Amino acid sequence: MKKNDLIKLAVLGALVLIVYIPSLIWMYERWTVKDTYYSHGFLVPLISGFIVWLKREKLAKLKISPSNSGWLLLGPSVLIYVISALLRINFSAALSLIPVLIGIVLLFLGKEYLRQLMFPLLFLIFMIPLPSVAIVNLSFKLKIFAAQVSTFIVNRLGVPAIREGSVIKTMHSYLIVEDPCSGIRSLIALIALGALMAYFSDISKVKKAILFLSSIPIAIGTNVIRIVALSLASEMYGAKFATGWFHNTMGILVFVFAFVGLALVEKLLE
Repeated sequence: MKKNDLIKLAVLGALVLIVYIPSLIWMYERWTVKDTYYSHGFLVPLISGFIVWLKREKLAKLKISPSNSGWLLLGPSVLIYVISALLRINFSAALSLIPVLIGIVLLFLGKEYLRQLMFPLLFLIFMIPLPSVAIVNLSFKLKIFAAQVSTFIVNRLGVPAIREGSVIKTMHSYLIVEDPCSGIRSLIALIALGALMAYFSDISKVKKAILFLSSIPIAIGTNVIRIVALSLASEMYGAKFATGWFHNTMGILVFVFAFVGLALVEKLLE
């Protein structure tokens, strides 16, 4: 890539960042709000940038072959951004950034560059927070499901338990499965991790898809294990114990268990 091409792309990239400042501010606020589900948002662009850096030698050898097909993405995406910004629909405004970037790569660099940059560009979707209404609905369904399955398992383990809504009642205590315990935080983060592991795995595309999709049941399953452990701890040692350091420790272990689960799936697929 020639120096002039680099300067043009740098200037264009700076213009895109300036135009998308409102969306970037919205994402930052969602990443940093209390009890956020997107605290990993900061890492996503850094990971995408790192993947591009890993490809630097391969990219340097590619021939620039601009494609006008980039306008097919760039034009509609800019229109979506403008309409979304005017209507203050933050999610679609932020989401339009990805096809805008893809369109720019096609328009100025060409299809070979896009082939190499497609994953790091698409990976940026994991930094864009879902609409609040979607988070609320998904969180509610997940916590009810987790409470149902956990109650069943607790009973099977010999500890009498009943479920009332998202509350798991045992003989001497109870556990409230609140929104932060629904597992949505780990689900969102682990889907992103699953995408990364699938991308870097040396397996077929079909197996990559299986590895990626396995992150969903693994995330839900590890959260159920966490709730079961908290319910048993609450019954044996009291609700105060289950909501103290043990609660925080289990929150960390969820990610450890999930990572181990993904690693095992990857190993089996190999």
